[in-house]
Amino acid sequence: MRWLRRLLGGRRVQLDPGRQQALLRDVQHRYGVHAQIRFTEQVDALTTTLDSDDGLVVAAQIVGQVADEAHVDLQSQAQEIHRRTGRRLLVHRRNYRPLWREAGPALRWPLFALPSGFYPYAQVAAAVAVLGSRAPRLDRVTDPNPLLTRVFEVLDLTTAGWEYGRVRVDTDAAALADRLITTAGKVLAAMDDPPRLPPSVRELMRRNNTFDVHDPAGPRVVGGINLGAKMRENFLV
Repeated sequence: MRWLRRLLGGRRVQLDPGRQQALLRDVQHRYGVHAQIRFTEQVDALTTTLDSDDGLVVAAQIVGQVADEAHVDLQSQAQEIHRRTGRRLLVHRRNYRPLWREAGPALRWPLFALPSGFYPYAQVAAAVAVLGSRAPRLDRVTDPNPLLTRVFEVLDLTTAGWEYGRVRVDTDAAALADRLITTAGKVLAAMDDPPRLPPSVRELMRRNNTFDVHDPAGPRVVGGINLGAKMRENFLV
């Protein structure tokens, strides 16, 4: 693998698995929906905590674990729907949009209740920000290809949740989507042989719809986000 050859052939990266585990436990237990500070403050604190090569590894682990847990959850929901109704739903990780388009009202958005306790607007948003800010170093510590796939998965789940999963688009939700798109673009730019964009992204890039963005504390609209335009800006370079 090219990333492994580069890692072995370049300057040695000093990683500490023990420190990574300590960081992961700290991120998992001190932050999230139960913390007594705003999500924006949590993200700021976490990005500082993870600002190292070991932190970069932890950020990649968080995004990968979140994508895996969300997939397992959706598979379980699809099986439960089949058991109750006889209705078969296909769960494809590369493109969740057909699943949500068909069964959105019957599905629960998985990112608000992950077994790990990672919360989309806290640990996930911070992990994604770290991956973007340190994208040129990713291939020194991990294989960027499967990581990019997981970033796109979380982006797919986020945007499908807005359209079909009754997920409210507030400033925290918009910030997560913005970070996912920006980070995916930075990881793509840092890769020698970037993969083709997944179907869900290509579908959204053909659109020009703007979502209203609400104040987290009330119904007031405070802005808007155009996912298609944001994706074209970051992916068509």
